[in-house]
Amino acid sequence: MSENALLLAPTLGNMERISLGNTVFEGQNNVYLLDGDTVALVDTGIATPDVRADLSEGLSAYGLSFADVDELFLTHWHHDHAGLAGAVQAESDATVYVHEADAPMVAGESDAVDRFHALQNRKFDEWGIPEDPRAELEAYLEHHSDLGGQPADVTVVDDGDTFELGGLTLTAVHLPGHAAGLTAYLVDDGSEAFVGDAILPKYTPNVGGADVRVDRPLERYVESLGRLVDLDLDRAYPGHRDPIDDPTGRALTILDHHRERTRRVVDVLAEHGPCDAWTVSAHLFGDLEEIHILHGPGEAYAHLDHLAAAGVVEHIDEGYALADPEVDVAALFPDRGRPN
Repeated sequence: MSENALLLAPTLGNMERISLGNTVFEGQNNVYLLDGDTVALVDTGIATPDVRADLSEGLSAYGLSFADVDELFLTHWHHDHAGLAGAVQAESDATVYVHEADAPMVAGESDAVDRFHALQNRKFDEWGIPEDPRAELEAYLEHHSDLGGQPADVTVVDDGDTFELGGLTLTAVHLPGHAAGLTAYLVDDGSEAFVGDAILPKYTPNVGGADVRVDRPLERYVESLGRLVDLDLDRAYPGHRDPIDDPTGRALTILDHHRERTRRVVDVLAEHGPCDAWTVSAHLFGDLEEIHILHGPGEAYAHLDHLAAAGVVEHIDEGYALADPEVDVAALFPDRGRPN
């Protein structure tokens, strides 16, 4: 077995985690195998030959192959989560579930994909990405355009839908922000969940750049973090890296991170005057390369948009100008406190 196809024993009895190698994007992807009367996968990994081999080897450790998969539950449309869905379905005729907001992207619907790219280009203009970094980003995206793999026939999922998997019940929980259709799947009594990139154990999931289709991205994401806090999970199985043993604490930490980043955005505008998203990003993150040329200004935009909706900044020809320098940033975020 490839050293990347690590199978680690979780607390969930009939589930195994297959850790996939991935040098693109965030890396260290997880695919979760639910092996009972029904063979199901949560996410699939990116569509590269090496990752396909990792997934194949991971399944073969349990006497399974792509052809044995009955159902696929995708947390969202990003290539590192849905890229191999079409390949698995082609060999197994598995049912591929994904939230309706992301279904057209996984299905490869040309109109939806074209609209996405057109919107992305408009955002690049709006954010003020300079010519050279933009050319670098566009070349990077073009070079990786095939990582989404072959399209899949999809079955749409909505918030609250439940699925019976041979004694195991999954319940869909829509958590938009990082992606428009990002969906977690609660397990049985709701104490554990597969959360995709809603929260991650090391990095803070990008908002604003990761899916330009999300309207009011930071607001949506803050709402999703609040919903995760309310769920009060005992354990979360993320799309990357190791399980999260304190999901509520992690969600609150990410909320704190965004509260502090919003303060920094206000400080940038106060010190440097009207700025577009690219300029704010430069003050926050410095020089960027490859995919971070998308994520940096996208993140800055998400915070500027959040401030604009609250009347703290105004969008003018030069970018964003501070309208209320005395703003209480904490008041723009829910005060959930910390669990006792």
